[in-house]
Amino acid sequence: MFGIFAFLIGASVGSFLNVAADRVPAGGSLIAPRSYCDSCQRTLASIDMIPVLSYVWLRGKCRHCNASIPFRVFLVEAVTGALFLAVYLLYGLGAEFIVLSACLSLLVLVSLIDLEHGLILDVMVFPSIVLLLLLAPFWSEIGISRPFLGDETLFGSLAVSFLSGFGAFLVFLLVAMIFPAGMGGGDVKFAPVLGLMLGFPGILIALWLSAIGGGLIAIGMVLLRGKSRKDSIPFGPFMAMGAAAALIGGPDIINWYRDLGSAIAGT
Repeated sequence: MFGIFAFLIGASVGSFLNVAADRVPAGGSLIAPRSYCDSCQRTLASIDMIPVLSYVWLRGKCRHCNASIPFRVFLVEAVTGALFLAVYLLYGLGAEFIVLSACLSLLVLVSLIDLEHGLILDVMVFPSIVLLLLLAPFWSEIGISRPFLGDETLFGSLAVSFLSGFGAFLVFLLVAMIFPAGMGGGDVKFAPVLGLMLGFPGILIALWLSAIGGGLIAIGMVLLRGKSRKDSIPFGPFMAMGAAAALIGGPDIINWYRDLGSAIAGT
């Protein structure tokens, strides 16, 4: 029962993220006007905005003009709902659920805007850095353990978060300096957000997964779509996906990697 509730909360947040992804880059308000059809400009009724269900019920069409509703609307609502459900199944509906769900929502929003506009906006990055720095000493108090260098203490948790954020920034800055065409300034600014969010070794998991994901997609686009190696691909979504995986399944990924290393060493 509570799992359904967690999914519905996530889907509702996903609906808001869809609106934010359209309005924030244009400097628009998140409050007004109400959501409307991009084709006929008619204001949507409440029944048209039920997360996930309205898209299915309307068969992806506007009720007024029959114009297609972007599939992104359904996808973001469903994915965000699934992420919230995963957090609930791991942590329940406590403080961990609130903090991790907020982090995942930020990752979804950054991915959407970077995919559609090729931007990682300062208005999302710098406030996130400030909030995560304020939150850093309290990860273990919330119930999210990242055991490294004694981060079970307030100071240890702050130190791990700060060093992880600063280290991620330096790594991405170095990559951008060596390969200026392959790394944007937004990616460099987004890196410390992930470091503060994940700590150590979570940030390593995120970087590893994002590099693998980005590399595979780039190779696929070159082979299947005839893209040149010089064509740019937004890397922010891959960073966000790696971070989401580390947030939700970090300990399991670490254990799997250790078991794999032990198996290889034993052969």
